[in-house]
Amino acid sequence: MTTPSDVLISVIIPAYNYAHLLPRALDSVLAQWAEDIELLVVNDGSQDDTSEVLAEYQARHPQLQVVQQANAGAAAARNHGIRLARGRYALLLDVDDELVADAFASLRVVLQANPQAGLVLGAQLSVTPDGRERLRLPTPASGTPAQRIQRYLLEKKISISHCCTLFRRDLLLQRPYPEHLRTGEDIPVFAYLLVSAPVVLTNQPLARIYKHADSLRHNRDDEEAVAQGMLREVFASLPAECQSLRQRYEAQRYLSLFRAALLAGDQANARRYYRHALGLSPLQALRWSYLKKALRLGLGLA
Repeated sequence: MTTPSDVLISVIIPAYNYAHLLPRALDSVLAQWAEDIELLVVNDGSQDDTSEVLAEYQARHPQLQVVQQANAGAAAARNHGIRLARGRYALLLDVDDELVADAFASLRVVLQANPQAGLVLGAQLSVTPDGRERLRLPTPASGTPAQRIQRYLLEKKISISHCCTLFRRDLLLQRPYPEHLRTGEDIPVFAYLLVSAPVVLTNQPLARIYKHADSLRHNRDDEEAVAQGMLREVFASLPAECQSLRQRYEAQRYLSLFRAALLAGDQANARRYYRHALGLSPLQALRWSYLKKALRLGLGLA
C-alpha cells in the first residue's frame, strides 16, 4: 500500500447525476494506474445510479476511494476531495470528461523537469457534440502577478480548465473553492494560483473535454449580486499589486451581464449594465466586441 509521501497525483472527481458518463472518466484513470496515483470520487448526493456504478467499480478496483456527501455543489465536492487527498498535486477531473491515455506519463516528465511548479497547464482535445476533436494548446502565463491577472481576467488570453490542469494541492488548501458561488467558482481559485507559484506549460494533451449545448446557458437570477460576489472573492486573495485591476474587473463583470441581457432580449438592463461598465472603465467597455453591440442597439452612448 502506498504511503502519503508516495502519492504524486491525486485525481479528484466530483460526481452529481452523471452515472451514464462516470465509467468513461473512471476508466480513463484506471487504465493508466500506477502506485504514485490515487483516485477519489466525491458523490455529491446524486439521485441517479451513481452510487451503484461506484459500488460496482470499487468491487473490481479496491484502490478507488468513494466519498459520500449530501448535495452541496461542485465547489464543496472539490474542497472535500482536496482535503482528503494525499498527493502533492491534484487533478480535478470533471465527471463528463476523460484523461487521454498517456496523461500521467506526460505530467511526470513535466514535474521531473520542473519540481518547483505550482500549476501545470496542459493541452486539451476539445470535443464538440458531433464528435469532432480540436487540439487546444495552453496559453503562456508569464510576467508579473499583475500582468498575469490582467491577461487572465481582463484580456482572456490565459485559459485554464479543469481536467487539463495540474494544481499543487497545498495551494488549493490555502485558497478553497468558494462554496457560496453557484457559478464561476473556479475563477478566484485559478487567479490565486496564477500569482502564487511558478506556472509551467506542456503542449501534450492531458484530457478530452466534451462540450455540451447547455454549457452556455446563463442563469440570470440575482445576477448583479452574483457578479459582486465574484468580484469580492477574486480580489480577496490577490496581492496588493493586483488590486489596481479591481475596478476594471468589475467593469468586465458588468459587460458579461450586458451580454447576457442582450441574449435574453432584456434591453433595459442591457443599457444599464453597459453604462455602468462604461463609467467604471472606458478601457474595457469601449473594446470593439462590446462597443459594436452597444452601437448596434443604441445602448450606452446617449
